[in-house]
Amino acid sequence: MTTSTMEVLARIRSTRTAAPSTDERCEMCADPIADRHQHVVNVAARQLMCVCRGCYLLFTDAAAALRYRAVPDRYLSFPDFTLGRARWEALQIPVGFAFFFRNSGLDRTVAFYPGPAGATESELDMAAWSAVAGDPRVGLLADDVEALLVRVPDSGGTPECFLVPIDACYEFVGGLRLLWRGFDGGTQAREFIDSFFAGVAARSAVRLP
Repeated sequence: MTTSTMEVLARIRSTRTAAPSTDERCEMCADPIADRHQHVVNVAARQLMCVCRGCYLLFTDAAAALRYRAVPDRYLSFPDFTLGRARWEALQIPVGFAFFFRNSGLDRTVAFYPGPAGATESELDMAAWSAVAGDPRVGLLADDVEALLVRVPDSGGTPECFLVPIDACYEFVGGLRLLWRGFDGGTQAREFIDSFFAGVAARSAVRLP
């Protein structure tokens, strides 16, 4: 007899003893979790959920048709990516950074960029995106849980392109929103952007075309 994932969760809830109160709790089984914890994506609701290690491991099978998907901890750097200034402008992203991921529910790639209001979706020109997605490394992204994070310098320098977990993108958006001041974000926001991308680059393995 096949046991469903939700039945497994129910058993976990019923067999665990009460734990001390904490500010952070798993959104599936309610167990306490550390400040640095893992996440799953509720695919239908487009919701990022904070979970304990046990619940996270239930949803790591990328080939399974699950309502929830575990967010992996993979960081890759894509040097020599097929994205110059002209292709970036064709995407009509109003700022110099954005993240792209394939939404399996919509069956298409979506684009978001951060700003003072949080993550804003950009209407993605699919013809323009096809030119970018011609780089075979784009095909490495896991649906819903990994994103292509891009930064294009205002000075016209070489774009920075990374494969990152989707929760890293929302961490970037949240941090930038807290610091944003005025029209261009201000000094603190710019310093945060530089620091964030430097951190991503430091933990990324290089993946050549």
